[in-house]
Amino acid sequence: MPIGPPLLQIQNVQKSYGATQVLRGVDLRVAKGEVVTVIGPSGGGKTTLLRCVNFLESYDNGSIMIDGQEVGYRDVAARKRRSERDLARMRAETGMVFQLFNLFPHLSAAENIMLGLTKVRKLSRREARDKALHWLGRVGLTDKADRLPSELSGGQQQRVGIARAVAMEPKILLLDEITSALDPELVGEVLDVVLSLAAEGMTMLVVTHEIGFARDASHRIVFMAGGAVGADAPPREIFAADQPNERLRGFLGRFTAAHRL
Repeated sequence: MPIGPPLLQIQNVQKSYGATQVLRGVDLRVAKGEVVTVIGPSGGGKTTLLRCVNFLESYDNGSIMIDGQEVGYRDVAARKRRSERDLARMRAETGMVFQLFNLFPHLSAAENIMLGLTKVRKLSRREARDKALHWLGRVGLTDKADRLPSELSGGQQQRVGIARAVAMEPKILLLDEITSALDPELVGEVLDVVLSLAAEGMTMLVVTHEIGFARDASHRIVFMAGGAVGADAPPREIFAADQPNERLRGFLGRFTAAHRL
C-alpha cells in the first residue's frame, strides 16, 4: 500500500448552498499511487467534494492542497481566489472524468483529447495527436480516433473521457460516478480501463456506486453520509462482518442484497 506524505490533503472542508450545508468539515488524505474510493448514499456530498478538489465548486472553509499547493485560493485565510489562468494550471493537475462524458460533439475522439494538450500543455498538433492516439490505443479505441462522439457507444465515449484526462498527465485522477450513465453491459469495459490504470500506480480519487469495484480496486474506502466522513479504512475493514459502524453496515447491506457481493 502506498505510504508517504499526502499528494492530496483535504482539511476541514465545508461547503453550503444557501442554508443547506453539503460538506461538514471533511478531512481526507490521498498518497501518491493510492486509489481511494468514496462510497455512500446519494446526497451525501461525494460529488460536491470531488468538484471542490478540482475547484469546479468553491469551498467555504477549510483547505484543499495538491502536492503542497492550495487548489482554489492564493490566500486561503482571506479566501482570495486564484486568477482564471492560475486555476486552469491547477486544474490540469487534477484530471476529472464526469458522469456524462462531456465530450465536445463537433470534435472527433482524437481531437477531444488533443484540445487540452495544445491549449494547456502547449504541445504541437503533431505531438498532441501522437499522444491522443497512444491513449486511445490504451483504452482500446485506436480505430475510433476520427469518429465523432455521436458515432460512439456510451462506454466508448467514457473511455475517450478517461483517455483525455490521463493524457494530460495529471497528478491525481478524479472519477465521478463514471459508470452511472452506462447500460449495464458497458460498465465492465470502463472499469477494466480504470483497473489497468490503478495497477500502473495512477493516483485516483473515485466516487462510485460500484461496490464490488470499490472493494477490489481500492487501497482505502471512504464512506460519506450527511456531508461527513463516517469511515475511512482498507476494504477488508470496511467489509468486515463485525463492522461497528451501523450506518455503513446498513448501506452495505442494501448493496449486498441487491448485488449478492
